[in-house]
Amino acid sequence: MSRPLHVWTSHHHPVPLPRGHRFPIGKHAPLIARLLAEGVVRAEDVHPAEPTPIEWLALAHDREYLARALERGLDPADERRLGLPWSPALGRRARAAVDGTVRAAFAALEHGVAGNLAGGSHHAFRDHGEAYCLLNDVAVAIAVLRAHGHARRPFVADLDVHQGNGTAVMFADDPSVFTFSIHAGSNYPLHKARGSLDVALPDRTGDDAYLAALDKHLPAALERHAPDLVFYQAGVDALAADRLGRLALSHAGLAERDARLFAACAGLPVVVTLGGGYSDPLDASIEAHAAVWRAARRARDRRPVAGPARPVHPGDALPTA
Repeated sequence: MSRPLHVWTSHHHPVPLPRGHRFPIGKHAPLIARLLAEGVVRAEDVHPAEPTPIEWLALAHDREYLARALERGLDPADERRLGLPWSPALGRRARAAVDGTVRAAFAALEHGVAGNLAGGSHHAFRDHGEAYCLLNDVAVAIAVLRAHGHARRPFVADLDVHQGNGTAVMFADDPSVFTFSIHAGSNYPLHKARGSLDVALPDRTGDDAYLAALDKHLPAALERHAPDLVFYQAGVDALAADRLGRLALSHAGLAERDARLFAACAGLPVVVTLGGGYSDPLDASIEAHAAVWRAARRARDRRPVAGPARPVHPGDALPTA
């Protein structure tokens, strides 16, 4: 019998966007359909995420910002920085995406690998959002886990093509969290934050140079930090076909990236988040995202069975921090 690969999704919370908006909100449903059709995940292991409690969000975000982002609405300057028109629906969806990462993190501790078919919102700061990222799901998940005695030394492996400036800043003064990023040096954000280890690559970097950089830096960083949990921001916008990428990876190169990430993290719980993917048409991004989850499936199947697993259900209550 196939082992469960638990994933959470928030695409059932619709968000109205202007026609032609370049945020790829249409990729989530076909990605889930493909993963189900291929048997990468089973229907019973795909869980709907729901808006996470404000008290959990406030462990990582400023309460005044949460009031604007979720209730009162953002002003025009904040909307421009976010790149999305604010609506109550946007707040609900962002809260659900956070819920997916929190629950996936608890599932990863139980099963070794689990994930969120959304999330990876690494441009959200404690007091503002940027670049399609309203709430920082990884930061909230780390805070909630820690409130319950987990994630004492988390490691954020951010392989999205854009540097995760929000996550880096949120943990800049916390040496127990390692923020690792390989990104396009000339891409957004213009002014990079300082993470624990940032590897900036030149435009048009292809498969061989990218994988060499990954091999040089990731295993050494993991060994140095000795984490107890890894968050994998698995954006696929390093793909050559991506509109917002600047790097030049092939599908085979990205798949090899994923395989090497999971090999480097062998024995560690890994939480996978979706991250960016902006090809036009979206088919190339959907295929690259699907490859991430195929790699996650293989990694899950390689984990030894330690004993009967506690079932994870979408209605499971987590204690309030």
